[in-house]
Amino acid sequence: MTEQNDNYDPATDNGADTALALGKGLDVGTANLAAAVQNDEGDITVNVERNAFLDIPSDVYSKNMLTKLKVPYVVHNNKLVVIGEAAFELANVFGRETRRPMMDGLISPQEQDALPMMKMIISKILGEPQVQGENCYFCVPAESLDVDNNIVYHQGLFETMINSMGYNAHAINEAHAVVFSELAENDFTGIGLSFGGGMANACITYKSIPCLSFSVARGGDWIDKNVSSVLGCPRSKATHIKERGIDIRDPKSREEEAVSIYYRSLINYVLSNIKSRFESGQNMPSFNDPVDIACAGGTSMIGGFIEVFRDEFAKIDFPIPVGRIFRSDEALTAVAKGCLVAAAIGE
Repeated sequence: MTEQNDNYDPATDNGADTALALGKGLDVGTANLAAAVQNDEGDITVNVERNAFLDIPSDVYSKNMLTKLKVPYVVHNNKLVVIGEAAFELANVFGRETRRPMMDGLISPQEQDALPMMKMIISKILGEPQVQGENCYFCVPAESLDVDNNIVYHQGLFETMINSMGYNAHAINEAHAVVFSELAENDFTGIGLSFGGGMANACITYKSIPCLSFSVARGGDWIDKNVSSVLGCPRSKATHIKERGIDIRDPKSREEEAVSIYYRSLINYVLSNIKSRFESGQNMPSFNDPVDIACAGGTSMIGGFIEVFRDEFAKIDFPIPVGRIFRSDEALTAVAKGCLVAAAIGE
């Protein structure tokens, strides 16, 4: 049984004064969850919440502390549970690790509370459907090149969850959503890359049709894990180092140098795999004109990312002509917006 305290509101306020267009987009990310909705004037609102939770013993002291700090919580299985960004902030204060409902881009088999916690967070950011059966397009990773990941089970879990909320759930590849978000002016032709917390996804698309999609089991968590290992610090501290505003082109300390090294390794690994798939010639279209590469995802938001990406790209002999290489202006929310575009097209 789960109950909520008075500070917690699972509904999202999308602006009662403005009518909303039907259809919503949901980015089901390892590190962050994001929901996108469009109003009738064409403006898009995206609600983002960190995909994490922290459980605390249910005693009077803890309840008073959370109430005094104005930290929203729920009571679940006789424990106080803080979800989202508040959980991450409390974990840093108390030197603890947050619990993560997802791991390596998929629902975590090690977290028994993963589904109820994610349902709470998704309900908070997505809100209720405007009409029963409203379309909700949500992202799923592609099959991985370097690990055996069970996409079918993961996709089925979230289809069931979202349908139970009154929506009509549709799955779309995560990097395909980046193409919908960023390459409309290119007639949805090009390469979309999503650098997430659990993995990196790639989708090569011709006129909105995905020709090749794959993922690799390296992302922001892989960087944090390795930085934590070489520096001998908690993983939450490695995450904090990464997110505090550093520039990987110009590391200022041993800690930042470690982050920079693993970022370059991640980018090179993704580009090398794209190159090898093009060279294998399997199901690949022939591009007559240079194609653009659009990058997005929370892991791409670090300072200097796109410059380092271009540096690494210049080191390899890419088999097709490439035009622009750019990062989305709103990298954290691009996948959710791409899912929203897909929902609008679906409507």
